[in-house]
Amino acid sequence: MKHPADEFPEFPLAAWRPTKETVHRFLQIVGKIRLAAAPRRNHWWHVPFHVTGNGITTRPMRDPSTRRMFTIDFDFVGHRLEIRTLSGASAGFPLGDRSVADFYRATCAALEHLGIEVRPRIRRPFDLPDTGRPFAEDTEHRAYDRDAVTAYWRILSRVAMELEVAAGDFAGKISPVHHFWHTFDIAVTRFSDRKVESGPATDPVTREAYSREVISSGFWFGDDDNPEPAFYSYTAPEPEGLAGRHLEPAAAHWVKRNDSHMALLPYEAVRATQDPGAGIQAFYHSAYRAGADLAGWPAERECEHGMTDPVLA
Repeated sequence: MKHPADEFPEFPLAAWRPTKETVHRFLQIVGKIRLAAAPRRNHWWHVPFHVTGNGITTRPMRDPSTRRMFTIDFDFVGHRLEIRTLSGASAGFPLGDRSVADFYRATCAALEHLGIEVRPRIRRPFDLPDTGRPFAEDTEHRAYDRDAVTAYWRILSRVAMELEVAAGDFAGKISPVHHFWHTFDIAVTRFSDRKVESGPATDPVTREAYSREVISSGFWFGDDDNPEPAFYSYTAPEPEGLAGRHLEPAAAHWVKRNDSHMALLPYEAVRATQDPGAGIQAFYHSAYRAGADLAGWPAERECEHGMTDPVLA
């Protein structure tokens, strides 16, 4: 029988930062192809990745020019990128021992081999320190620790399942559980029907993402602002008094982030407990409850254990 710490192994950002920085840019390249080829969905739901049995996938897309349907999959067990078309044709290559520039060229070559013409519209990173450098010129980022990448995918998969469990208690509009390539986090977001008016200076990405009230729950692997892995939740717009609400378990706390607050539960605080899942669920529930109560979300949006029928419930 596995110990809970084996299910959520130790995974500090410092131990794999160079690999994470490389893989993050790999994901952005493929993510930008998905952005250009996937049918548009509200709140950018067509943009993120989804977890599979051996990595992550774009899900099916369609080349706007050739109308060919295709998917792009990261295999983080076999460590390959695979592109497959509806006709059964495929092309791929190993992920390790290549720079971001090599990865970009290999991806474009595989698409060309399959007769797929779509490419990223903006061919450089989004919201990263080297945002001005084209992918094709990035020979700096080339670290690829296979064990770390597989561990990242396994943790991502386990967190995705916890988010699926948490999502089951909500009967209103809710996003899929998806992995964002621009911020390298995984999340699920609940929506209310109330519209949010953004100021004229608000960028189009933010306007569409937050055009309704939301309560989002997720997990990231650490970044410059919060350098260690953590579970998180936030309510937007933030209702008055949110940061004063109680959170569970005891290690959870509110942190100031830009002009609002975010609930955080450090990964290390739950990974070695006897029941990590229980702590994670308690955190997501308490953070949701804090936002929903203060924002006045109706109780009929909730469906305990995924059942909306009152007799079954």
